[in-house]
Amino acid sequence: MLAAMTETLRTTRRRLGLAAAGLLAMPALARAQGGRPTLRVGNQKGGLRSLLEASAQGEAPPYDIAWSEFPAAAPLLEALSADALDAGTMGDLAFLSVFAAGAPLRAFAATRAEPRSQAILVPEHSRARSLADLRGKKLAGNRGGWGHFLLRAALKRAGLAPEAVELVWLGPADAALAFRSGAVDAWAIWEPYVAIERTLFGARVLEDGTGLTPTVSFLAAHENALRQRRPLLADLARRQRRGWDWAAGRLEAYAAANARLTRLPEPAVRQAFASQRTRAVPLDAALLEELQAAADAALEFGLLRRRVAVAEAVAAGVEEG
Repeated sequence: MLAAMTETLRTTRRRLGLAAAGLLAMPALARAQGGRPTLRVGNQKGGLRSLLEASAQGEAPPYDIAWSEFPAAAPLLEALSADALDAGTMGDLAFLSVFAAGAPLRAFAATRAEPRSQAILVPEHSRARSLADLRGKKLAGNRGGWGHFLLRAALKRAGLAPEAVELVWLGPADAALAFRSGAVDAWAIWEPYVAIERTLFGARVLEDGTGLTPTVSFLAAHENALRQRRPLLADLARRQRRGWDWAAGRLEAYAAANARLTRLPEPAVRQAFASQRTRAVPLDAALLEELQAAADAALEFGLLRRRVAVAEAVAAGVEEG
């Protein structure tokens, strides 16, 4: 995935008139009547838009939000890097991978979930009780993202070389099919997939991300948006924070609303939200230090092609206006 992202960014820089970017931008370029400003925001299904709508934080902003929907972080980051969006949400490692490749982006707000919301799963009847039991077996994960990092970090903690297992790089949809069919022996994945596999298919958590991963997500913007629409970005960050404050005390209501939108089983969504316990966190020195350690490990694990100074990937103080 990292190689594909890097090549995409190179292509984008060579072809500023990229047709795909133009198509993505079309619904967002329209100005509302009366000259109200428009903020172009990329959303992953069941993500920020769902949160704002369920919590009523999406109501009556002093600007229009033109939402563009994406199935995953990779295409969202492609559009954001091409300046077809102003902002969007994604996982920390997906963002840092693209930033390391030269994307003109900065993170300006953060949320954090519990590390246990990332997990290495095995089928219900697997005999494996530890990673050591998976020697020579096939382990699936998404290359360049949370699954990749979790696999490598877990193997390192267990004292196992990456060559002790066969790492199979698959996106969530393909990995789910491979896992359920027995084509792979374990799967490194995150919520709500963890809850879906456990509640519907009887999967078992072999190891989770506790002590291994920060499990941070970013609200990131193109540098042009940070220069031209900073007050709008600040307002969006505050709405996201208030949305998660609302959801923290109303997980069942939020799970029900999210399940209707995503058409996922409500019990699985409820379990996923309870596991995640997502909350907004400040981009302070302590968090940046933790993310720097994770970024350095990501370089060691092959997720990043160069060392990233995380502080340089952050636009501090946006939420304060």
